[in-house]
Amino acid sequence: MPLSWYHPWPLRLRPPPSVLLSLAAMDLQRISVDAPTQLITDALERDGAVIVEDLLDPDLLARFNAEVDPFIENAPLAKDRKFVNDMIQWFFGAQTRDVTGVAGKSRVFATEILTHPVYKAVCDAILLPSCASYQLNIAHVLDRGPGSEQQLIHRDELVWVHLPTPHSEVQLASVIALVDFTADNGATRVVPGSHRWPADRYPTDDELVPAEMSAGSAIIYLGSTMHGGGANSTADVRRRGMHVSYCVGWLRTEENQYLSTPIEVVRTLPRESQALLGYASHDALAAGGGYLGSVRVQDPVELLAAGEL
Repeated sequence: MPLSWYHPWPLRLRPPPSVLLSLAAMDLQRISVDAPTQLITDALERDGAVIVEDLLDPDLLARFNAEVDPFIENAPLAKDRKFVNDMIQWFFGAQTRDVTGVAGKSRVFATEILTHPVYKAVCDAILLPSCASYQLNIAHVLDRGPGSEQQLIHRDELVWVHLPTPHSEVQLASVIALVDFTADNGATRVVPGSHRWPADRYPTDDELVPAEMSAGSAIIYLGSTMHGGGANSTADVRRRGMHVSYCVGWLRTEENQYLSTPIEVVRTLPRESQALLGYASHDALAAGGGYLGSVRVQDPVELLAAGEL
């Protein structure tokens, strides 16, 4: 396995050892969904991760779970399906069931979760300084069964391993608890402060903090923050969560949204959803750059509105 999987790139200079020590011992900050955005972004800058409580209210959570239930129930375990390569199958874990292309399967996701005002506000703050617009990178429901081992601790931004270093933040990621997350059933384990670590530092077990939270809450973290799914040591509890991440509009996304979400579905979605799925040009002309993702040298989201796509 490439060494970079174990020692991802840092995005900032390493702070003094005393700061690293205090960050390692820190629990994850919990912030209400209706708190000012600045509190969330401050926590992300300081710790690299924050729990936003009740991101999905009970009604929204219930409606979304109802839409994805049939897909989860019919999904094979990772050990019984094909992936882009064997490493990904190992990375997910043999007892994991997953649902991809969520925007094409769940209208609740495509019209309410994808465009959630908290995601918009935090992406505006974290990503817009480095792009003209951002987009959905991937939405992926992961249902990890009993016996699942702890996932490799990693940084999500390593999917773009060829970016030069240092670089600005290019990704905002999250895991939404679709059931209660506990340390026993495999709550995502996060390493606070690791977004500031050097490339050759890997966390010890006591630096891993489980993101224990109630269903509907979410752990939001930077793409540069180390984390991984926890071991599910329960006898009969499946840990269902959804990874939702956004990236700057000039990067290729982890999931191919154009093929994952059928165009006939895209045509029925609000303009904001279409744009986040990549159907808006990344127009950096005002910043002295160019444009990306055009069709007939026009903005695809405008062509959709005109019924020409």
